[in-house]
Amino acid sequence: MPMEPSPVRDAPVSAVIPCYRCAGTLRRAVASVAAQSLRPAELILVEDGSGDGTLQELQDLRRAFGADWVKIVALKENLGLASARNAGWDAAACKYVAFLDADDAWHPRKIEIQHAFMAAHPEVAVSGHAHLQIAEGEAIDAVPARRDFRAISRWDLLLSNRFIAPSAMLRRDLPYRFQAGRRRLEDHLLWLEIASAGLPVVRLGEILAFTFKAPIGESGLSANAWTMRKAELSALWHLYRTGRLGLASAVAVCAFSLAKHALRTVLLCAGRMRHFGRRR
Repeated sequence: MPMEPSPVRDAPVSAVIPCYRCAGTLRRAVASVAAQSLRPAELILVEDGSGDGTLQELQDLRRAFGADWVKIVALKENLGLASARNAGWDAAACKYVAFLDADDAWHPRKIEIQHAFMAAHPEVAVSGHAHLQIAEGEAIDAVPARRDFRAISRWDLLLSNRFIAPSAMLRRDLPYRFQAGRRRLEDHLLWLEIASAGLPVVRLGEILAFTFKAPIGESGLSANAWTMRKAELSALWHLYRTGRLGLASAVAVCAFSLAKHALRTVLLCAGRMRHFGRRR
């Protein structure tokens, strides 16, 4: 007698994917969520006022992957990534919320591993994990890296962002949100606010998320690099204005941020000069 197939197990996790004119990459992201060894109980697609045919693509994916599993939140205007993630967070029905960007993907065991950690450590407010940049078409089923984790302090986060939003899983009931309207480093600011409140923030060692594009400013001296630096300084200033960071600490970390930018600029200039010298 043939065995009945095992039912799909769902984790009490709401997966949220914000989308702005993302029809070209969204199916890959959604497929990586649907292929989880422990599937999230729901997938929330947030259409961020794209003004093109993106909403139709979301509706097609909802039919393909199941109307009882996929929710669509359609924003009337483009509000940016922070507000789109908040809209998905507010629509979530599960105990935990995990975020994925429309042009990224998850490792097949991401939810299984990260949810098990969060369930075993209910005091943790938000966890992130390692990620890897890979080329288009490259396999994303590599074995996860080391099984370890470390607590991330507020000072760790003040010095640099320790994990990206597509690696984050957090408790739905947290009284925080991404800063509405902020379009850069909105995730870093949220982690800082949570850590500043004394809530535990943790980073897992496994590689459970994959990106397919280079970081901002990787290719050299670009306006984007300075734009991102200004966004970091703005986030630090916000912490100071809201009383989460003292004046002396704010001055110190802003100086450190500017020093990092200056050093990076010098190194990039030196690298370009060496490259130019070899070509002559």
